[in-house]
Amino acid sequence: MPDRDPRIPGVEAGTGDQPAPPLRKGLADSVYEDIKAKVMDHEIAPGARINIEALARALDVSPTPVREALARLEADGLVVKRSLSGYRATELLTRQGVAELFEMRLLLEPRAAALAADNADEGELDAIEATLEAMQAQPDPSGPYLAYRDFAALDQRFHDAVAEAAHRPLLADAVERLHSHLHIFRLSGVQDAADPTVDEHERVVRAILRRRSDRAAEAMTDHLTRSMERQLSAFGEQ
Repeated sequence: MPDRDPRIPGVEAGTGDQPAPPLRKGLADSVYEDIKAKVMDHEIAPGARINIEALARALDVSPTPVREALARLEADGLVVKRSLSGYRATELLTRQGVAELFEMRLLLEPRAAALAADNADEGELDAIEATLEAMQAQPDPSGPYLAYRDFAALDQRFHDAVAEAAHRPLLADAVERLHSHLHIFRLSGVQDAADPTVDEHERVVRAILRRRSDRAAEAMTDHLTRSMERQLSAFGEQ
């Protein structure tokens, strides 16, 4: 039996001093998801300073995978690193922040949908359809982040897949870098069972499959506008 790597709990050493890559990656991903859930569920409060050593003890790991996870979460826009004060969870979007986020999406994503209708190859069309079908098959999510993580990931994947099918790499990169779904789900959590997101996605897909660029742009604009209205209305209810 190989020796366990004392530097990384649960990871066995590979050749020499190097840990086995698949197990090391598995630990890093697990720690990333654990900390992400804490941020999404506000167990790590918005704006709160993150103590790496304390978090490592709570997760029963060394500080190294915690630092790696925080670097990934910084790229996601969920934490920010400041000199001298370390990592903090980002603040929640304000009403103005939500409006500006959707303003950017409305500039980018209807154009991406129109270009996808013109340019998507068969594989990309299949991927968009498959993502929609996976969303349709999801049970109504409820509860903490881990309960709706798959739905949120599929939602993000759908919009990213449409943007990638536009065959405009800079446009697709801009859509992905917004990380809009993480910020929206972190702000408001799961929508109720009557939420029309999947139906709105279906209209976008139908237009793309029929190669109707004008209707694809219109359907995406309608979806984003309605989604923005739903999010902004939550501020009024609060």
